[in-house]
Amino acid sequence: MTSPARASDAELQLVDERIVGHKPHTLDFAAAAALPLTSLTAYEALFDKLRLTADSSGTLLVLGSSGGVGSVLIQLAKQLTHVTVIAAASREESTQWAVDLGADHVLNYHDDDFADQIVELVPGGVDDVFSAHSRGQIPFFIKVLRPFGQIVAIDDEPELDYYALKNKALTWHWEFMFARSMFHAPDLIRQHEILERIAEPVDTGRVRTTLTRALQPFDATQLREAHRVVESGHALGKIVVARPQLTRASRPTPGRLP
Repeated sequence: MTSPARASDAELQLVDERIVGHKPHTLDFAAAAALPLTSLTAYEALFDKLRLTADSSGTLLVLGSSGGVGSVLIQLAKQLTHVTVIAAASREESTQWAVDLGADHVLNYHDDDFADQIVELVPGGVDDVFSAHSRGQIPFFIKVLRPFGQIVAIDDEPELDYYALKNKALTWHWEFMFARSMFHAPDLIRQHEILERIAEPVDTGRVRTTLTRALQPFDATQLREAHRVVESGHALGKIVVARPQLTRASRPTPGRLP
């Protein structure tokens, strides 16, 4: 299970051995390829930034629950902690996707009273928010988070009013899984350790791949199609472009996690 190079559609990569892990035995290569970048991001967000542990409880709101990172993050939060997960979705298929991944509650973020629904569900405010879409959301975060709550974000949004978070003493974290390798962090081996840690619940069936489409063959046409689907903003999980021999001829339809 490798950690892919950034911003590249190359078929082969030279990768530092400290940021790779073993492919889960229960997955083919295409299904495994959907996991490293997003699972590293999700794991670091939950356990390095929000400082969750196996004993953590409380409530986590996931914005971007049907995306690649959100899809892994929901599973890791439910399988490796005791937190209650509220997922934000809007379409019928993305709502069902979040439910199948283990979310305790799924709310429609297009509802005018979306924030009020969260406050009604968690009167004291949620403990933590994962955000893949932060533009214009600062007032929303202030309303739904408890005092001293935390936000961890992964998007590229430069215009954010962080000062508005002060009255509730809210903490903002940026998560970027490439930071360790870009700046040659002394603990680079941790990404290998994280990938090995995630492979275990994958192989025991507690965490599943987030692959939803495997495009074949590995050529410019399929790469363009993959980008088109992702850029549409309606993709569920992850899209992988793979050689046919790296994908099983048949794969059972994913069901609910145990």
